[in-house]
Amino acid sequence: MRLYKIISNLLDYPDREIIENLDELIQIIDNSFEINRSEKEALLIFINWMRGQSVIEIQQEYVKTFDMTPDHSLHLTHHIFGDDKGRGPALIDLQEHFKSEGFEMKPGEIPDYLPLLLEYVATLDEHDAGAFLADAKKIIKILTKNLSKANSPFAELTKILENRAHTAELT
Repeated sequence: MRLYKIISNLLDYPDREIIENLDELIQIIDNSFEINRSEKEALLIFINWMRGQSVIEIQQEYVKTFDMTPDHSLHLTHHIFGDDKGRGPALIDLQEHFKSEGFEMKPGEIPDYLPLLLEYVATLDEHDAGAFLADAKKIIKILTKNLSKANSPFAELTKILENRAHTAELT
């Protein structure tokens, strides 16, 4: 599912390549039938915010948002376990799940990193993607609430995930 790959790219650490390809990304979004109108609007709001910044400014905002504020962590198990030792088994379980599904992680990647999870979700059919997101709904909701409270532009992206998770939970 293309939507999850797009959000994965936008939530990952921003580099010059993503900035240089925003016009292509907009075309993909505009032409996608799987992305609904409100999701397209949210994605375009975020992309327009990116267009108004330099690469350095976007990177600074990213670091300030995700690396300097624990409540905004993109490592989802952090929101459940913090630095507690219970986080380790959860990470191992997730890594084993990926392995059993044939999804390969790069060395050094931590399996609960939201952009990585979204890459995995993008490989699933719509039903399985929704079920996976529904399992993470509470964490995504907390992350969205924290990002929204901080007026972070990244909240636009997590709101889409929260809505998709909610919709999947209802079906």
